[in-house]
Amino acid sequence: QVQLAESGGGLVQPGGSLRLSCAASVSIFMIYSMGWYRQAPGKQRELVATITRGGTTTYTDSVKGRFTISRDNAKTTVYLQMNSLKPEDTAVYYCNCKRIGVWSDDWGQGTQVTVSS
Repeated sequence: QVQLAESGGGLVQPGGSLRLSCAASVSIFMIYSMGWYRQAPGKQRELVATITRGGTTTYTDSVKGRFTISRDNAKTTVYLQMNSLKPEDTAVYYCNCKRIGVWSDDWGQGTQVTVSS
């Protein structure tokens, strides 16, 4: 089981910024991709952004131009820079890791992001 240590959530006003971090306890050579999903109350968990070991990124349409995912391969850490935050971005954000040759994903414990004035 991979341990995913998340940090960086909190309360921010609309238009503000937050940066999430997620460190994985696994060799970079075992990782296919890492990313972030979110789940708002009463809604299903949805993909926010992912990045492969090779650097290919994917974003859900609602965050394009506002969020940026990046990674530090040497430390197997992934970051999510969130700018121009909106109230509809409020959710629990979960770090995700997909390992090569492993059927199930690994998940972090989640970090709360609240956008409110």
